[in-house]
Amino acid sequence: MTSDTRVMLPQLDPTTWQLETERLILRAPQQHEGAAVNAAICESFEELKLWMPWAKTPPTVEESEAVSVKAHEEFRAGIDFSVRLWLKDGTFVGGSGLHRGNRAIPSFEIGYWCRTSLTRQGYISEAVQALTAFGFESFHAKRLEIRCDSRNIASRKVAEKCGFAFEAMLKNYERANDGTLRDVFIFARFP
Repeated sequence: MTSDTRVMLPQLDPTTWQLETERLILRAPQQHEGAAVNAAICESFEELKLWMPWAKTPPTVEESEAVSVKAHEEFRAGIDFSVRLWLKDGTFVGGSGLHRGNRAIPSFEIGYWCRTSLTRQGYISEAVQALTAFGFESFHAKRLEIRCDSRNIASRKVAEKCGFAFEAMLKNYERANDGTLRDVFIFARFP
């Protein structure tokens, strides 16, 4: 006799799913957002390349659009739950999401980035709080984590502000975009 250990997550429609906070709308990536996303990445590239493995070269608008389409399909399929952060006036803020899901637990990693001109205004903390509540309530997560480069003080502060406890440091865990080895901090929260 075998048992099915898969955890079924709610089916989410990326065309209608969204979370609303006091100042933000979090929604699944959509087609035709490539230009807005690209403008934010290009504005913020010097900071992003320090911390984000995907920020190796500034993307074209077409590449940003292709990423949006792929993220939309992965959201629909339940593979990855990337979200886009928008101010209620329609300004694109950045990205976040529930990533690297382990359905057997279930657990997820919350990742995030913010366009440079909108940093230090609490938008990422606001989004992380909303995604944390969503992960625990809708996905019944038993563990949520935030991972960041040990030198990324702003990211560490978001984790701490949102109630994630420092759990571990992984020495020489991965290579940064410049080729140097970096240590990774893991912060975690539980229901």
